Amino acid sequence: MVNEESLDPKSASESGRIVALSEEDRTILAKSVNSSYREFIQGATMKFTGALLWLWMLTECEGAKPSKCPPAEAPENGGLFCVTISDRRFCKPLCHHGYDFGFLRRSRAYEECSNQTQYKWNTQYVGGNRLAVCNEAALAIAGSSSDYFPKEQSCLQTKANSTLLGGVMEQLLAKLRTEGHQGSQRLHASCAGWHTRTGDHLVIR
Repeated sequence: MVNEESLDPKSASESGRIVALSEEDRTILAKSVNSSYREFIQGATMKFTGALLWLWMLTECEGAKPSKCPPAEAPENGGLFCVTISDRRFCKPLCHHGYDFGFLRRSRAYEECSNQTQYKWNTQYVGGNRLAVCNEAALAIAGSSSDYFPKEQSCLQTKANSTLLGGVMEQLLAKLRTEGHQGSQRLHASCAGWHTRTGDHLVIR
């Protein structure tokens, strides 16, 4: 794990956030970028990790629609999986194994931001862009089984694996279809600390 105190403060201010990476996360990141970036990252010192992450995310990310919606915050110890359908954005928070939501979510499969919500998130956390909080917990009881990552499967691992990512997204899309939401779709995935400075989500093409 990287010691954040040893990283260049200038890099920290430019990237917006320095992310501490385990060896496993570094491997996953290297596999998810093209070969030129992979060689660059492998040959770089950890002092510049924060800056490298920001440069990579800047090229891979773009703003989610509708543009009037503020960027939603991915929960610490979890992730956020979103889809835009007919200019309405729906986001499903998930918590890592060993963590649980601060509020009951069994009846809340997703949160929405659209013209219908006056371009504000209809979150349980009033007045902000935080859709969920994942607190350390021995038992996960606040949400349904699909609201949690399996044991030893992180948000980053899910986002880097097309099969795992597709499974999470299909659960969200299936729920939306049952409620009559149809149309063209743009999918987005965000893990805590793995989005751009502006909070835009990764676009999964």
